[in-house]
Amino acid sequence: MSRRSLLRGAAAFGAAGALTAATGCARVDVTGATDGGHLLDDLRERGTVRMGIAGEAPYAYIDRNGELTGEAPAVARTVFKKLGVRNFEPVPVEFGALVPGLHSFQFDVIVAGMFINKARCQAVLFSDPDYESKDGFLVPKGNPKKIHSYRDIARGGFRMGTGVGYAELDYAVGNGVHKSTVQTYGDTIAGLEALEAGRIDCFAGTALAMIEALRTGRHPRVEMTEPFTPEVAGVPQRDGGGYGFRIGETRLRDAFNRELHAMKRSGELLRLVRPFGFTEDFMTDLTTKELCKR
Repeated sequence: MSRRSLLRGAAAFGAAGALTAATGCARVDVTGATDGGHLLDDLRERGTVRMGIAGEAPYAYIDRNGELTGEAPAVARTVFKKLGVRNFEPVPVEFGALVPGLHSFQFDVIVAGMFINKARCQAVLFSDPDYESKDGFLVPKGNPKKIHSYRDIARGGFRMGTGVGYAELDYAVGNGVHKSTVQTYGDTIAGLEALEAGRIDCFAGTALAMIEALRTGRHPRVEMTEPFTPEVAGVPQRDGGGYGFRIGETRLRDAFNRELHAMKRSGELLRLVRPFGFTEDFMTDLTTKELCKR
């Protein structure tokens, strides 16, 4: 499932999972720390921060050498070093277990490029987003159908593919594409293969996932269109991802935000994330406050 659809749907599950766990384990924290929390002091004393990850490139994953890498760990490590915490410990879990794992103290912070939305903000204290998601289309080299938007697909009656459960299906339908004409696939690679075989004219998904899929160089006959923010009924569908803390740990979240914003202003943030496919297009002025209202 896509990060948009999964994260919107799983937010309630994460909160419910934490509440369920609370009935069976006294250590589970669902109310949050008081007085701004003391985790920042604890981490400085301990010298190590435990990072919850979900093994998804390019956000956060373990590479072939067994090392933690990805956009989110690169940023989080830098921020925590500035806060006086020099060591880190990755804690890999399933994506749906990130919120319950945070509440049950399996780790100190969610470092997974997690989308921020209204439902999830009820269970997680988020930093401001460090990137903004964009959509894109995979098309044959040269983009012979001249596809650049969902409206182009609707007007041309083109055959679109997307992933099972991807929000891109809703964006397409919202722009006039008939749902019955859209083919769904298990992942981006399956969509790439369908495109190469001529079964579809384009494949829609998040631009970052497509950039990652094309990194292998195994699909020379396919290219990606320019990343863009989708619109439905004239309303931009903007999403941003950030770092998740336990409710109540405002001292740590605020300190993290101060360093993150300083890195944005200096350009350090962009330099850190460029190796993972993030460009200026993915930098954002979105705030957690506005994302938590959606």
